[in-house]
Amino acid sequence: MTSIEINTYLTFGYFVWIVAYLVTFVAAKDRSQSNKVFWIALVILWSVHTGSIGLRWAESYWQGIGHAPLSNLYESLVFFSWSVSLALIIVWRRFSADWVALLGVPIVFIIMASTSLVDPNIRPLIPALQSNWLVAHVFTCFLGYAGFAVSFVAALLMLLSKGSQKAFSMLPKKELLDEIVYRSILIGFPLLTLGIITGAAWAEHAWGTYWSWDPKETWSLVTWLVYAGFLHARLTRGWSGTRTAFLSIIGFCAVLFTYFGVNYLPGLHSYF
Repeated sequence: MTSIEINTYLTFGYFVWIVAYLVTFVAAKDRSQSNKVFWIALVILWSVHTGSIGLRWAESYWQGIGHAPLSNLYESLVFFSWSVSLALIIVWRRFSADWVALLGVPIVFIIMASTSLVDPNIRPLIPALQSNWLVAHVFTCFLGYAGFAVSFVAALLMLLSKGSQKAFSMLPKKELLDEIVYRSILIGFPLLTLGIITGAAWAEHAWGTYWSWDPKETWSLVTWLVYAGFLHARLTRGWSGTRTAFLSIIGFCAVLFTYFGVNYLPGLHSYF
């Protein structure tokens, strides 16, 4: 079985997880036991996901190409979804935040499903990508993005909790959601910072300049500034609740545009 076939089954597996969890969520009176089962099931899916990335890496060497599976849109989508799945597992375990997982796993599914729309074939690296900085840059950026994705989900739940108390009485407490929003960004921000720094080093190696105001570089900076503003407002101005929730949502929209939107703009990163 190839990594592409495994990823197809994984996409279906995440979908089945969502449907099964929704049914249990609505039908079960006591979710404590079922939550353990679904958490374990998510860990198993993530473990298979990890195996598919490892197999993809091995397949690259078997084809005589030999590079980390992080070099094109298909591979980055698979790794992005892997990162978000890992972040959801950690947050669920740390905060018992099943609602965050319930809204977060569909993001993983959508990312994995979108791999069917792009070329999955392994290609030789273009000269600009032939650098050891590739793994460090992509790895740190996507782990940071995963933290921002969890923060985004928690921020949406926080805004929902501002609605009808009766309709959303099962939601986690606002204080818990606010803490998840903050902690996720507190982890994601330094990872994004490292991603930008390693990207600059990579750019100097590939093109002879650390910064060229390429669209992806520019929007990475915009995203960084949004989350820097979040932390500044939180730590020095005491912002919390709705205001920081909106900042988190704006930040993740910037992440999505940085990742997807700039691909349609001419620039050095248009190879995605």
